[in-house]
Amino acid sequence: MNSAPEATKDRPLVGLFVTCLVDLFRPSVAFAAIKLLEAGGATVEVPRAQTCCGQPAYNSGDRDDAKAIARQVIEAFERFDYVVAPSGSCAGMLKVHYPRLLADDPRFAERAKRLAAKSFELTSFLVDVLRVRKVDASFEASVTYHDSCSSLRELHVRAAPRLLLASVIGLTLIELGDGEACCGFGGTFSVKYPDISTAILDAKLDTILATGARTVLSGDLGCLMQIAGGLAREQINVEARHVAEVLADMAFSPAIAAPVGPR
Repeated sequence: MNSAPEATKDRPLVGLFVTCLVDLFRPSVAFAAIKLLEAGGATVEVPRAQTCCGQPAYNSGDRDDAKAIARQVIEAFERFDYVVAPSGSCAGMLKVHYPRLLADDPRFAERAKRLAAKSFELTSFLVDVLRVRKVDASFEASVTYHDSCSSLRELHVRAAPRLLLASVIGLTLIELGDGEACCGFGGTFSVKYPDISTAILDAKLDTILATGARTVLSGDLGCLMQIAGGLAREQINVEARHVAEVLADMAFSPAIAAPVGPR
């Protein structure tokens, strides 16, 4: 079996932040991310010591546990040239919130800033750092794309996934109406406020249906699980997939929350 390419001056060493949801529910996203990163010219490692990014604790007001998790993540990833996550939400936590969270920590304040500076969402890293402009993939379907709140608002990632999707053979992208609207997931928000979360999701499902697309893509698995759950509950014949799986030509597994047997 061929080993992974070694890091060199021209092949940056990337630490893949897998994310909890990918690890537990959709490991194929991580394998797709690795394929894309290596094809783009990076050497990829997946630190075994990584855990959660700490966002659930952070969003729930548990700053002590969030800080403890952040310190552990920094120690696991600071040796890499870059840190990449197939999730705008987790990348946003590392890039935006870690420096704020650890600003008063004499041992980790500067380390948090350095980690933040080299942390990226997957499609943004491929386009903005590795300068990837096209992928070797085909996907014969009309798709629409949901921009997660974290990717769009915290990281300002919008153009990168669309640029890469434009190179996928057979794919037709149909933009969502009210494309900047939330899906209603918001991590613990959907648990604390289920009625509001469901109402927001219903509006999102309406905009997806209005496109006529057969597949909805996103770069955040949390959003996709929220959307896919709603599609399955309403028995809507639209698939939900992570954008990395399509870009890596690895969209051969069942869609997220795909029903068993005929609809």
